[in-house]
Amino acid sequence: MGEKIIWTNGCFDVLHRGHIELFKYAKSLGSKLYVGIDSDEKVKKDKGNNRPFNNVVDRKEVLESIKYIDGVFIFNSTQGLDDLIKIIGANKMVIGSDWRGKTVVGEQHVEEVVFFDRIENYSTTKILERKNNYDN
Repeated sequence: MGEKIIWTNGCFDVLHRGHIELFKYAKSLGSKLYVGIDSDEKVKKDKGNNRPFNNVVDRKEVLESIKYIDGVFIFNSTQGLDDLIKIIGANKMVIGSDWRGKTVVGEQHVEEVVFFDRIENYSTTKILERKNNYDN
């Protein structure tokens, strides 16, 4: 039996418990977990000029220190993400359940897409909103 490779991706800007639970769950599905992260430019384009809160070098360093993660890759576009998923050769992709019913980039390259339900009310956007409320 060969290795079971799992893929997940996101910007992972401000890590919280929900992210850790995602990584823990994803790793439980296989032998290797690879994580793709959006470049700073892509995060700005997708989420606005106030993001990312942490730059891509710092985000990558933090993710690489998490025991569930075996490798971290940076992508700058939808095509770049699709290419990475194909090159990695993942068996399964784990993504947030908010993507259920939507087109998932790279889904044609994996055997199965597994949806992960949000843990309680954890959200980077909500964390940053609370921070901004404290600052005002």
